[in-house]
Amino acid sequence: MLKRNKQGKPEAQIQPQPIRLLPGIIIVVLQWLLRYVLPVVWPDAILVGFIGGVLGGTVAIIVWWLFFSRVPRLERWSAIPLIIIVMMATTPFLHESIATGGQGVLFFALAIPGVCLALVVWAAVSRRLSTGLRRAALAAVILVACGVWTLVRTGGITAGGDSDFAWRWSLTPEERLLAQVEKEPMASPPTPVEFETEAEWPGFLGNNRDGVIHGVQIETDWSASPPVELWRRPIGPGWSSFSVSGNLLFTQEQRGDDEVVSCYLLNSGKPVWIHRDPARFYESNGGPGPRGTPTISDGRVFSFGGTGILNVLDAGDGSVIWSRNAGTDSGAKLPFWGYSSSPLVVDDIVVVAASGRLIAYDTATGDSRWQGPASEGESYSSPHLVTIDGITQILLLNADGVISVAPSDGKLLWKYKWPGSPYLQPVLTMNGDLLISIGENSGIRRITVSHGTEGWTIAEHWTSKRLKPFYSEFYVHKGHAFGFDRGVLACIDIEEGKRKWKGGRYGAGQLFLLADQELLLVLGEKGELALVAAASESFTELVKIPAIQGKTWNHPVLAGDILLVRNGQEMVAFRLSLSGS
Repeated sequence: MLKRNKQGKPEAQIQPQPIRLLPGIIIVVLQWLLRYVLPVVWPDAILVGFIGGVLGGTVAIIVWWLFFSRVPRLERWSAIPLIIIVMMATTPFLHESIATGGQGVLFFALAIPGVCLALVVWAAVSRRLSTGLRRAALAAVILVACGVWTLVRTGGITAGGDSDFAWRWSLTPEERLLAQVEKEPMASPPTPVEFETEAEWPGFLGNNRDGVIHGVQIETDWSASPPVELWRRPIGPGWSSFSVSGNLLFTQEQRGDDEVVSCYLLNSGKPVWIHRDPARFYESNGGPGPRGTPTISDGRVFSFGGTGILNVLDAGDGSVIWSRNAGTDSGAKLPFWGYSSSPLVVDDIVVVAASGRLIAYDTATGDSRWQGPASEGESYSSPHLVTIDGITQILLLNADGVISVAPSDGKLLWKYKWPGSPYLQPVLTMNGDLLISIGENSGIRRITVSHGTEGWTIAEHWTSKRLKPFYSEFYVHKGHAFGFDRGVLACIDIEEGKRKWKGGRYGAGQLFLLADQELLLVLGEKGELALVAAASESFTELVKIPAIQGKTWNHPVLAGDILLVRNGQEMVAFRLSLSGS
């Protein structure tokens, strides 16, 4: 006798209700649009896309799956624990770059949208399968959605959160470099090696560490007078820029287990010497290699590596004059992105920032001269020499805000509190005000620092989020600031911080200002070169050409008429036509 339900119908005649598929499809489509499409069309919405796409979409899928999908009970309640088990079991087999990317959350951010899609696909195709096949298919799609990430690696992420994927077994650019050039003969340096009192480009951001070039004007019609490529060669990973003196250029790179300070001929790109330290800094978002740019002073190269090694080398042959570890000396904890400060030489001392703490050494002996105030948290900015109210001082943006110390002894002159995790340099305006930025979404703040009979006073004028430069430097010209607002070039007035225009997508690129010509030379994150008018009226891009392949965060350099660009894979030299030449 058949058992009957409450309606009196035999239970054998009850047909299972079909899976409610449409809500799952809608949720997954919205999830993928938020996660991958929205940040492309609206760069400011990266965080919204991540939270909405990964977290919000996942919660919506779980609610649909458990309570509204009509999936059979055993599959419905066993799938979530199975997903957790598979993801945890997959983690040990991931490439380091995937397992540690995004401060440890990259794998989950990548895999979860795929797992959500896998559940919807399974629900769509498994409805007519037998019970055993249906359950096996569920386990299979979860294994594939998670396991596929064991086959790839990433060379890091862009400012927009996109990953540079490659097959796990393919050679990295660094491995190809090691196979190609490790036995390359060294070129002879110029004889005699002469170094001018002022190098053409002595270090990070040029002569005044401000990225502003005077006395040079270039042809802007690149169809008639295009940049001429002088040479192109592979280089080890790292985010160092160049310093240039005479016919020699200097940079830092990673080569296997060695952190390298390297010297090349400016006119040919041929290597002259390399100095090696057995050190390797790595984090998966930015990749391996040193971050700071060498400084040239009095025939010596001052370099600061990603693990804290401060070298002073002979610029002619790379021989070591002295070496210290500023990270160890200062007691600073290695910051997540590595030590990124570029050395600052002031008279007879060299100053570096060890994750927000200034430390000075005697340039001749390497003896420690002083240490500045300690700072909690991380900083990636470099010491900056300025004169305010006739008083020379060294500024540093650190996790506490801005500090100013005396070059002679490191004693604190003044400080301004604005907590963050700064990457950039402070900018001094024509009237002596400071523009500062202390993190990804902080925007720019204008302050006035004054010295009087009662000491230092600081007045705050405005904070503008109409220009959020993050780790791309910004510059001031004729009462306006030019820089990147989350990958899009923008201009604000410095009187009130109001935006004048925004246009041109260059990612996390870099730029410098040709002041005499009112021209911005932009190196985009994808390696494109562009000329943009440094004008407040509107965004005007004069020309744009491809220059270099791969993610490009390094600052470009102009030494005379030679433009140098590099990234973590290659470096290129172009000769620019000068106006009137």
